Amino acid sequence: MNYKVGDTVVHWSYGLGEITNVEEKVIHGRLKQCYVVRASKMTIWIPIDDSQQHTLRTPVSPDEFTGLFDILSGPAQSLPQDRGLRRDFLMSQLQDGQLESICKVVRDLTNLKRKSKLNDQEKTILERASNSLLTEWIFSLKVPLNQAQLAMTRLLEG
Repeated sequence: MNYKVGDTVVHWSYGLGEITNVEEKVIHGRLKQCYVVRASKMTIWIPIDDSQQHTLRTPVSPDEFTGLFDILSGPAQSLPQDRGLRRDFLMSQLQDGQLESICKVVRDLTNLKRKSKLNDQEKTILERASNSLLTEWIFSLKVPLNQAQLAMTRLLEG
């Protein structure tokens, strides 16, 4: 997908952002055209050819977003017992950049948190995924943060 300056996008790792410019940047010794994205109070450069590989996507529509509520309120998926394998599994889910995957990570880690103590990496993954979800929630559904947080909590209590 081709984006233009001013477009709102979602980066798989940094969440919601805005394309502020298109410029050339040397990456791995090669000059590449890049989207300049302002996300999470930082600026990142995304090579335009990489944006096609799940690095960037457009935010989901309100209808698509509310369709994902069933994931949050649904049954959690069983996660690997081994913490290293669990971390790798969760990170691989997040790397596809899709909101559906983010919802699954939030649901599954919230469920795990009810049963046992999360380690620091799991807490970080949950916080990052929750923040990404809430940021897009606010943007897509045009609601205040506290309303989105309350709705997410209620859905996760399912």
